[in-house]
Amino acid sequence: MKCFERLVKDHITSILPDTLDPLQFAYRPNRSTDDAIAITLHTALTHLDKRNTYVRMLFIDYSSAFNTIVPSKLVIKLETLGLDPALCNWVLDFLTGRPQVVRVGNNTSTPLILNTGAPQGCVLSPLLYSLFTHDCVAKHASNSIIKFADDTTVVGLITNNDETAYREEVRALGVWCQENNLSLNVNKTKEMIVDFRKQEKEHPPIHIDGTVVEKVESFKFLGVHITDKLNWTTHTDSVVKKAQQRLFNLRRLKKFGLSPKSLTNFYRCTIESILSGCITAWYGNCSAHNRKALQRVVRTAQRITGGKLPALQDTYTTRCHRKAKKIIKDNNHPSHCLFTPLSSRRRGQYRCIKAGTKRLKNSFYLK
Repeated sequence: MKCFERLVKDHITSILPDTLDPLQFAYRPNRSTDDAIAITLHTALTHLDKRNTYVRMLFIDYSSAFNTIVPSKLVIKLETLGLDPALCNWVLDFLTGRPQVVRVGNNTSTPLILNTGAPQGCVLSPLLYSLFTHDCVAKHASNSIIKFADDTTVVGLITNNDETAYREEVRALGVWCQENNLSLNVNKTKEMIVDFRKQEKEHPPIHIDGTVVEKVESFKFLGVHITDKLNWTTHTDSVVKKAQQRLFNLRRLKKFGLSPKSLTNFYRCTIESILSGCITAWYGNCSAHNRKALQRVVRTAQRITGGKLPALQDTYTTRCHRKAKKIIKDNNHPSHCLFTPLSSRRRGQYRCIKAGTKRLKNSFYLK
């Protein structure tokens, strides 16, 4: 069954229209969490480059998101996207009338028939959820709703303390959730405000269903710790701590007599992958102190493996170039418009985005 689900998933993914919400980064070719984080940061940093501005980020949490899909509404949305009626009917049949039981030892509960939600562990569930929420888009030009499956972030760009559009966006999102059977978990929903103005003013809280949304100074967004100062000390400290824990395993493997090649492979898979996760989005704005802490882990691993390991700066540069090339080739990528080629005489060169602050200059799209 899982093999068949994968076939259906691949088929649906291959026939989705280009008009699908470009800010949904899950289950799209040439999209990843790196892209979602980078576009979020670029949107915020570009706005903060202007006078008398600040940014409010609302990190939405849904209660049992996949379990609340209404199959009849999903099918209507799939038909709107242009999927074949026969395929839509198969999805409807697949999601309705599903018996579910609980087994403890030799005891089995009475079967319960489910007609909402997607099966737990189903390969199709995340994709169907992404398509179910494809029409959850920003109503105002000053706002963005960035999604990666069920991870949803509202980015409000505020100018001259006018939060009308942002508050209306949050209210409209609440209405959309009610219409689509999604329940906002206000207790786990957090808001972060990025304001670099010298005379920072008090920011009135956001209310959802009469409950105040908690303001936080940092938030783990798609695996990366973002702070209201947009510095990366919190993230690098977390990454270094995780990587150092795995250095212990690397030392143990060396004691067991593993070859240098095997030790290097272990480092690349379990330690470097942690140090370089979403590196294109955050490394450019790391402080010198942060970079030294990260590189110390690499040097320690190099002593243990006995071989030469790539410096994180080299990894960052390589991945930035690779990602930029992919975006340039992808006309449907939401960041494609940021790469403006110069005149035909200067082939392969692109216009640099103007930046007034070091934060923006060091971000991915200006590198």
